[in-house]
Amino acid sequence: MEIIFTSFESIAARDLRLMGRTSLLMFPIYGMGALLGPIAKGIDRWQGEGQMTKKDKFWRHGIGDMVLIFCAEYATGSFLRARNMCPWDYSGHLFHVDGLIRLDFAPFWFAAGLLFEMLTERSSLHK
Repeated sequence: MEIIFTSFESIAARDLRLMGRTSLLMFPIYGMGALLGPIAKGIDRWQGEGQMTKKDKFWRHGIGDMVLIFCAEYATGSFLRARNMCPWDYSGHLFHVDGLIRLDFAPFWFAAGLLFEMLTERSSLHK
């Protein structure tokens, strides 16, 4: 996912090679996305899952996932930065928080969280 996203920077630079980049450190960080579905389902059970409409569930999960992703990105970024290993720095962008997260990514993380939930739910159904 990150390689696709960073490839868009090539388009902006008119580089048709569409070079994307990432760090091996990102694999376990993105792997934490598999936890979003179980966390959301736990919150649903706690809040009364049967009382929610599909629209309510969509918004609750999307916003909840987005917040969890921001928290994970900030926490892992802080941990890695303290060890001089953080592969990202958003300091030069608008709406950054300590150079570790970008608030303008909120819609992207909203959608990505729902996608992670959908993918992990499907994979657990096939087991």
